[in-house]
Amino acid sequence: MKDVASQAGVGLKTVSRVVNGEPGVTPETERRVQQAIEALGFRRNDSARVLRKGRTATVGLVLEDLADPFYGPLNRAVEEVARAHGALLINGSSAEDPDRERELALALCARRVDGLIVIPAGDDHRYLEPEMRAGVSTVFVDRPAGRIDADVVLSDSFGGARGGVAHLIAGGHRRIGFIGDQPRIHTVAERLRGYRAAMTDAGLPVAPSWISLGSTAPERVAAAAWAMLTGPDPVTAVFAGNNRVTVTLVRVLAAHGRPVALVGFDDFELADLLRPGVTVVAQDPAALGRVATDRLFQRLAGADLTPCRIELSTRLIARGSGEIAPAN
Repeated sequence: MKDVASQAGVGLKTVSRVVNGEPGVTPETERRVQQAIEALGFRRNDSARVLRKGRTATVGLVLEDLADPFYGPLNRAVEEVARAHGALLINGSSAEDPDRERELALALCARRVDGLIVIPAGDDHRYLEPEMRAGVSTVFVDRPAGRIDADVVLSDSFGGARGGVAHLIAGGHRRIGFIGDQPRIHTVAERLRGYRAAMTDAGLPVAPSWISLGSTAPERVAAAAWAMLTGPDPVTAVFAGNNRVTVTLVRVLAAHGRPVALVGFDDFELADLLRPGVTVVAQDPAALGRVATDRLFQRLAGADLTPCRIELSTRLIARGSGEIAPAN
């Protein structure tokens, strides 16, 4: 900075103002400083800036899987809000592994991020308590934190699933299957609860063979679907617990001779272009990201907030697959 100040013929404070975008510098003086910066190859020392200000202007985001289409809009929304606040986003995937989630979150804290947004893979987040006490603001998304009090922004998984299954029941279906992800995941448990509630509301029994939880690997989902679709008392409709399950079911049902209704939780690309279009219970992942990041920056600004649960509504989009009448 001394070299820049000398070449531009200004004081150190003027260089600091230009580098940090502060007011109080004439256009001509700013031009001379910028020319000196370019000529000398000056770069701001962010490490020194952190020591001086105590903030890094970075936010960490721990996702389940960056390759999952659901998390693309969420990630983008978090990044846009962070950028509007002059902060850089650093993210990583936990791969639904609690140990990996902990490793990533603590690695981000070690790099002194100002705040964390976490999509939990585990159910015990007490490891973050020392970091939160030290000033790392933390907001959870899609699933609540385990064993600590913290902000969480999520979708109404219970209500959305209940409404989706009720839609199938209203279309005349009585034997409805549910295929979902791992049962330990909060959203899976809530969607299964919504499925059971809709069946109970309609006075319908639920056979154990109509529910299948586990990996979303196509082989596992396809095997579960074929088991439900065959046999003496096959289902006439299926409710899919997430978009990955839905995509596999679209393929299975295309190969199945008998018409079967399908409603999936989560929208996905090209769902409206298939024939029939896929009826879904749609979340708004971008809204989840925006609301969570807004909450995070409220905390970073010093707002005295009590940890709260913010639940966003879902909407049913009828496109055809969920409106197929039962064959028998």
